[in-house]
Amino acid sequence: MLRTIVVGDYVSVQGAYVRTLPDGRIAVKVGEKVYEGRPVVAA
Repeated sequence: MLRTIVVGDYVSVQGAYVRTLPDGRIAVKVGEKVYEGRPVVAA
């Protein structure tokens, strides 16, 4: 499942869902790299 996260103030990343972290952030994988950030909620 693709998910979009916010990594910084102006940077968002879309990738394959990996896991949910204890603090509410999620991890997504893009290629070989895993990014962690706040999930973007649907409007």
